Amino acid sequence: MTLWRIRATVDDRPGYLSVLTASLALRGVNILTVQVHTTEHGAVDDFLVDAPDTLDEADLVAAVERGRGRDCWVARSEARGLVDQPTRVLALATRLVRDPDATGEVLRALLGADEVTWRPASEAARCGIDGLTMLLADPNGGAYHLRRAAPSFTPAEYARAQALLELGATAAGRGADQITVVLPDGAELTVRPAVAEDLTAVAELHEACSARTRQRRYLGGAALPTPARLRRLLEPTRGLTLVAVTNDADPSTETVVAMANLLAEGDEAELALLVRDDWQRRGLGSMLLRRLVRQAESSGYAATVLHTQADNTPMLRTLRRLHRPTTIEQDGGLLTVTVPLVAEVPAESAG
Repeated sequence: MTLWRIRATVDDRPGYLSVLTASLALRGVNILTVQVHTTEHGAVDDFLVDAPDTLDEADLVAAVERGRGRDCWVARSEARGLVDQPTRVLALATRLVRDPDATGEVLRALLGADEVTWRPASEAARCGIDGLTMLLADPNGGAYHLRRAAPSFTPAEYARAQALLELGATAAGRGADQITVVLPDGAELTVRPAVAEDLTAVAELHEACSARTRQRRYLGGAALPTPARLRRLLEPTRGLTLVAVTNDADPSTETVVAMANLLAEGDEAELALLVRDDWQRRGLGSMLLRRLVRQAESSGYAATVLHTQADNTPMLRTLRRLHRPTTIEQDGGLLTVTVPLVAEVPAESAG
């Protein structure tokens, strides 16, 4: 028996696929896997089959055509084709996350492309597929141009490849923004942008904090925030949320010990900070606030604003460590601290 890949277009009508599979079965062809790609011209069925050694490419094409298939493409396959498509795609995604520089090789392996080249934005035409060529938008700029001899690309393949590129860019961006910090007492932590998957760990952070710490963060009370509110904080529409996590040997067991929020509205951004009680007074809060203020400054906001109780001495001390001019307004027991972010204007040249 020999492994073959067969791709053919079948009218998307009841019973037509069964006619094709019956035609193959009459010739002793065993279908091992099948993928269906929906196109405007009909359903493109991609089969991995095990056929008798007596059958050649022409025999398989004839069997497909007798089964009402058209635009048939047939090629020998290898044992690695037995790996199911979701497993294969996940393995390629893992490789891309670990090595963003392997993007070209990953695309080649995913789509069986003969040629993969990157083009700058100035040379990139409209993205999409055109028969045997595909143009994919690079989330970092430019585009990837793919070509193969056969078969034609399908919209499903385009969608898979574009999603893989988006995943790789997200992972690379997260890695670039991730830093390791050493606190004055020698403790080592990783600080990175928060993602939706941090919801459980951030909920556990809130549960581990004392009622007083939560009340100082949320001002209105010490109750635990709802999951919906935490989701909005983790991925704000405008702004940034950072989490500080312990550097455990096993990443799956990392613990979030602090969360810092930069929530933008108009030309100002509000700062907020939550640090687990046993990690307070160790320089972690100061480091997180400095990082958020720099982010707000580079994003072009006019000022950052922080609301805190008048008796929250540790937070006021942390704000003083920013060594930036501040204005403070008091409304009863609540203070609003504003840190202007004035971009430095270069002096005019003489003459």
